Amino acid sequence: MLNDRDRIFTNLYGFHSPGLKEALKRGNWDGTKFLLERGRDWIINEMKASGLRGRGGAGFSTGLKWSFMPKQSDGRPHYLVVNADESEPGTCKDREILRHDPHLLIEGCMLASFAMGAHAAYVYLRGEYIAERIALQKAVDEAYEAKLVGKDNVHGYPFDIYVHHGAGAYICGEETALLESLEGKKGMPRLKPPFPANMGLYGCPTTVNNVESIAVAGTILRRGAAWFSGIGRPNNVGTKLFCVSGHVNKPCNVEEAMGLTFRELIETHCGGIRGGWDNLLAVIPGGVSVPMVPADQIIDAPMDFDTLRGLRSGLGTAAVMVMDKSTDVVRAIARISYFYKHESCGQCTPCREGTGWMWRVISRMAEGRAQKREIDLLLDVTTRVEGHTICALGDAAAWPIQGLIRHFRHEIEKRIDDYAANPHSDPVLVAAE
Repeated sequence: MLNDRDRIFTNLYGFHSPGLKEALKRGNWDGTKFLLERGRDWIINEMKASGLRGRGGAGFSTGLKWSFMPKQSDGRPHYLVVNADESEPGTCKDREILRHDPHLLIEGCMLASFAMGAHAAYVYLRGEYIAERIALQKAVDEAYEAKLVGKDNVHGYPFDIYVHHGAGAYICGEETALLESLEGKKGMPRLKPPFPANMGLYGCPTTVNNVESIAVAGTILRRGAAWFSGIGRPNNVGTKLFCVSGHVNKPCNVEEAMGLTFRELIETHCGGIRGGWDNLLAVIPGGVSVPMVPADQIIDAPMDFDTLRGLRSGLGTAAVMVMDKSTDVVRAIARISYFYKHESCGQCTPCREGTGWMWRVISRMAEGRAQKREIDLLLDVTTRVEGHTICALGDAAAWPIQGLIRHFRHEIEKRIDDYAANPHSDPVLVAAE
């Protein structure tokens, strides 16, 4: 469990003002000039030593990612782009940072940009985030006014930060699609290589990081890598924002230590499972793009990248979606399937055609209007979409269905049997009985 003294996001719930005056009292911008004077290499090495893994879902080492940027400029400017296109269903952590602790992010942008030789950072916000954009822009204006950022700031490192509002496309959460959108083009993923660190925004070296990954940088550098790496479990260290929704008594956003168990998370912060622990059916532990995990496997599992990967799922964005036994899991996955069909950019044939096909088949299965042999056919098609697309949206569309078939094939088969026995009945009512 996380001690209060180790919390990074001390205004997560907005009990205090997000303004600069209050942010300074909370320790934001404390000694930033001193940190910059330690030099680029020190900052990158400290971030590597901290063990921070990207908080946007992939879990890649943040310090290592920063180190991929060219050490010397070849004449092209370097850029930092912050991915605030928080479109993963179930995820609602970055919006709290943008609304209530924006100066943590702005300071993190400056430190990260300095470490990568960038003099400009762009924050790309999700289209639906109106209040968040206003709050962030206000904080940026305050930072400029106080000369904390800008061409001639008190830190002596010229740095500009720009807030860019997207149009609400899920695909723009993929880093190269985000860069395309930022350039004013359609949000469609780019083929890699070249990677953004070599050719990113406007053809220049660029690093794309999640809001949470950047917002924690200032506190890590101030308190030291050893402090951050001392929280959590080996290779899964530090604090993490968890967004818990679904069938718990108190859904919440909470900062906790990586690797606490699912049971601890729910009992301590969410008031337990609705109807008690015996009523738990399954959990989607990291936003809808990761496979669900049945109750018996996840109850005492540590909530970290490696443990959940071992359960053939993932921590993702730590959007924990809890489902009790009243949930129609087949219909729930059909709903998720429709989301991916709707959000596919259509660039890759397996995804463009496969997401629609998978949604149509799983929708029939949710109603029972299918044959049992189609279950294996559907599973086979998911493997032909997974790993065969430019970006990971194809994988994200395939994995929820794979998780359903892996753990709840019996539910699909029962639905088919019930419909075959009574084809004129309402399948939802039959499932409820």
